[in-house]
Amino acid sequence: MIALIFRDLRIAVRAGGGFGLSLAFFFIIVIFFPFAIGPDLHLLSKVAPGTLWVGALLACLLSLERIFALDFEDGTLDLMVTSPLPLEGVVISKAIVHWLTTGLPLVFLTPFLGVLLGLQNSNVIFLIISLIFGTPALSIIGTFGAALTAGMKRGGLLLSILVLPLYIPTLIFGAEAARRGIQGFETQTSILLLSGVTLLSWAILPFAAASVLRINLR
Repeated sequence: MIALIFRDLRIAVRAGGGFGLSLAFFFIIVIFFPFAIGPDLHLLSKVAPGTLWVGALLACLLSLERIFALDFEDGTLDLMVTSPLPLEGVVISKAIVHWLTTGLPLVFLTPFLGVLLGLQNSNVIFLIISLIFGTPALSIIGTFGAALTAGMKRGGLLLSILVLPLYIPTLIFGAEAARRGIQGFETQTSILLLSGVTLLSWAILPFAAASVLRINLR
């Protein structure tokens, strides 16, 4: 499993593609938003949690199609099915790599973009915490969606339609946790709910995604 993670990390870094494109897309969304809403820093700081969370969600969505596509096309996925590593382990490995190459860089980029949206340095920490707890859920849910559309030609639109409704609880609790922290309210309830969504997703979806992959590979 560790070897598979390092293999996919090397492929992601060498190929670029979804890795760099997701970060660029996230950066562009946040940079262009102040031009659309105006220079009012007070207003920008109020909408910053939602803006950054929607940007992170869409950036994660942009790189989902590549999770299984290349392995399906060159036959590597068929070999993974017959390997000693359970298919659930393959799914978990793919989700971890997606988070390391997309979710984690978004977390590191958030402090700089939060300042551009008028957030004080002391408030950016709440956004970082919510993204750390929430982006793993985006990765595993997206991996499940990628498994559903594996082998489909031009399945990107269908993947988006399938995954976006599943992203809504993570988006709601993540943005709410960041908003409440920035406004000085307690965040424990929102963080616990966000963590619950993430843990439940990682407990159930690897098995569901593995079952779907077995069906698609028959």
